[in-house]
Amino acid sequence: MSRALYSLVWYLATPLVMAYLLWRSRRQPAYREHWAERFGIDSGAAGVPGPAAAPGSPGERALIWLHAVSVGETRAAESLIAALLERFPEHDLLLTQMTPTGREAAGQMVASRWPGRVHIRYLPYDYPHAVARFLEHYRPVAGILMETELWPNLIAAAERRGVPLALVNARLSPRSLKRARRFEGIARRALASFALIAAQTEGDAERLRSLGAAAVIVTGNLKFDQVPAADLVALGRTWRALWERPRVLVAASTREGEEALLLAALARNPDPGRLTVLVPRHPQRFDAVAAMVAASGLTLARRSQTSAPAAAVDVWLGDSMGEMPAYYAAADVAFVGGSLLPLGGQNLIEACACGVPVLVGPHTFNFADATEQAIAAGAARRVADADEMIAAAAELLADSIARTRASAAALAFSSMHGGATARTIAALMPLVPSVRTS
Repeated sequence: MSRALYSLVWYLATPLVMAYLLWRSRRQPAYREHWAERFGIDSGAAGVPGPAAAPGSPGERALIWLHAVSVGETRAAESLIAALLERFPEHDLLLTQMTPTGREAAGQMVASRWPGRVHIRYLPYDYPHAVARFLEHYRPVAGILMETELWPNLIAAAERRGVPLALVNARLSPRSLKRARRFEGIARRALASFALIAAQTEGDAERLRSLGAAAVIVTGNLKFDQVPAADLVALGRTWRALWERPRVLVAASTREGEEALLLAALARNPDPGRLTVLVPRHPQRFDAVAAMVAASGLTLARRSQTSAPAAAVDVWLGDSMGEMPAYYAAADVAFVGGSLLPLGGQNLIEACACGVPVLVGPHTFNFADATEQAIAAGAARRVADADEMIAAAAELLADSIARTRASAAALAFSSMHGGATARTIAALMPLVPSVRTS
């Protein structure tokens, strides 16, 4: 596919784009907000520079731009943002997302750590005029895209403006590679335009090179450098003290279709001393999952209503945002979702960093290397289905020695793979030559 045809598809799909935003806003009203930004028009909120003068002009701070599409990428970027702001004190940072949940996570993170220096916006959709307007308005000195963000028009517009781009924490699974080969021409041109690609693993690097990426290095996974927030860990331990339950299983980042499997397995394997904490990945599904729990015959309490579920409660629904370390800190064992069904799995590194033994289902292709490494280290165990997961959890919950050993393995696994932030920053330095570093 040529880029001209790709752009035409975007313009023809505009009514569908608008309909999609409205449809998503039925359950998540934040999708109705900041529409102008999605089409390259700044919303004019206070405190954001723009239209920016040339870097170094009086009264203007040049911008480094970092794009993290949603919650996972935003959290993974936290250590990188901190390092960028420390290394480049004369610059502000423009942080963009594509989802309301990602923007909310960014807002929470920025408000507590970097108010005034990090500015949050949506990245516009990949219309040629929208991305050109975005780049003209903000005039970043460099752009950093997280993980798998390949937007051909955005990349071409940055190249025309002389904005060096880096793809960091880059990953490309074998399944994603097969999909990319359907559009190999446009993907190859986009990848060849990056000044730097910092891949998570050598496998990711090889797959990216096979698609035409040239400047590829391996720097590791930034998610290993995430440190659970101390206040959230303390919150989780406070919850656990309030619960007075001998056994706690956290089912984290569950996806649509998985909750029904888990609830049926829980009903088939009752344990009056076990509290199951169910944390769906997408907040727009909280009410639907609550109704599902009620319909299953299991008793329910919700985080939004209480932090101390009664002793008779079977399931505590984690219907909150930004508190995953707290849920893990309260857990004896964690199941990481997206893995019972062929959805690719979610990030298990955060659970390991909290010292929680991890269970995963058969489908973990989105985090294949990290999952296999965690299993090999004794930090995680793979199960075939929901019933086997409940049985494996019961086994760990009943065996304090095995659980302690797995907890220590999880902590060791999460710490031994750190350092990606420092390696990534070192690789990014040549992309921002105008910065005075003294």
